[in-house]
Amino acid sequence: MANLYVITAPSGAGKTSLIREVLARDAEVQLSVSHTTRAPRPGEIEGKDYYFISREQFLSMREKNEFLESAEVYGNFYGTSQQAIYKLVRKGKDVILEIDWQGARQIHKVFNHAIGIFILPPSIEALSERLRARATDSAEIIAGRIAAAREDLSHVSEFKYVIINHQLSAAVSDVLAILRAERLTLSEQKKRWPDLIA
Repeated sequence: MANLYVITAPSGAGKTSLIREVLARDAEVQLSVSHTTRAPRPGEIEGKDYYFISREQFLSMREKNEFLESAEVYGNFYGTSQQAIYKLVRKGKDVILEIDWQGARQIHKVFNHAIGIFILPPSIEALSERLRARATDSAEIIAGRIAAAREDLSHVSEFKYVIINHQLSAAVSDVLAILRAERLTLSEQKKRWPDLIA
């Protein structure tokens, strides 16, 4: 069975850039595309970055229990489709879910074998600088994201792995090392080589 990775980080910690690089360098892993009610950012593509839907559509899907996990973050809803996850897992490739700590908790209730990876910025100051450099949010929204980041950081102990994203290339190498190590566990190798490892 494929491994399920839950990658969480405060807004601005570089999670999206990191995951994009990991996907480009590891053909055995695929990204679960979440649904969101927020507006697309410049360069984001429907169906690749997110499924952008209305608040009404989202609430309707949630009412029908179509989400494996969902949360409201910064005034917008985010959710992972149950159908999409099971479809990805059936393909046999590892799956990355890019979700917040609330979603991670919900995922672990269903997939207790899911592997949590928390991405940390080198400091709150660095996080603040990254958010300002993005130039996509007002000063008020950035202040809200910094306050939320402090709350996010209080949940780091709920994750198996922690990576400090001081330099993107090093952080990417760290995630790739985790993926490789998890594929080399005895239980995983037994699945791949049942006749050899009896």
